[in-house]
Amino acid sequence: MAEVKKFKSFLAEFNETCCRIGKNPKDITILGASKGQQVDSIKLAFEEGIKHFGENFLQEAEQKILEIGNLPTWHFIGSIQSRKAKRIASLFHWVQTVDRLKVARKLNENRPQEMEKLNVCIQVNPDNEESKSGVPLAGTKNLIGELAQLERLRVRGLMSIPAPTKDFEQQRKRFGRIRSCFEDLKAIYPQLDTLSMGMSEDYEAAILEGSTMIRIGTNIFGARN
Repeated sequence: MAEVKKFKSFLAEFNETCCRIGKNPKDITILGASKGQQVDSIKLAFEEGIKHFGENFLQEAEQKILEIGNLPTWHFIGSIQSRKAKRIASLFHWVQTVDRLKVARKLNENRPQEMEKLNVCIQVNPDNEESKSGVPLAGTKNLIGELAQLERLRVRGLMSIPAPTKDFEQQRKRFGRIRSCFEDLKAIYPQLDTLSMGMSEDYEAAILEGSTMIRIGTNIFGARN
């Protein structure tokens, strides 16, 4: 029951935050970051209203998806190894970490025809951090243009994890740069509808700057085992 209370507590906090800053909570998708979490915890979160889950590791995710099924919407949010792209393309509804054409082509080639198009986000690295994957903001326009030619993919938008900071105004500034890039891209590609940014420690700043999808782990599940 403690887990149920935690889920309800976060959802109440999220709704209160949206109300306070003038955002409609229905416009924002909560993505449960379920890496390292047990199947029972994911099922509880689903029952309490979390319908989207993000997994970082293919082998771990495959076990969960086989046991839980496809009623939740599954997002791959980890680094993509080319050799694993085939299985990723056939298991997930979304892939949020596309940052090079080679991987996108493999996802496209291996997306089963009987499945809907694979939703993808381009991962951006706005601060050019060496420890993180992602394309520079300036490289997003060309990459989206290339991905738009791949018929088994549906390009939805951008995903980013900016350099962490506890300073709220700095959080907003960093998210604001990504939002500005996203708006420029939407002027060219109006079908883009997803700006995936913000986690447990900074989701309020992300929502203020236009995030449509927040990735929440600790605030839903607690610390990982």
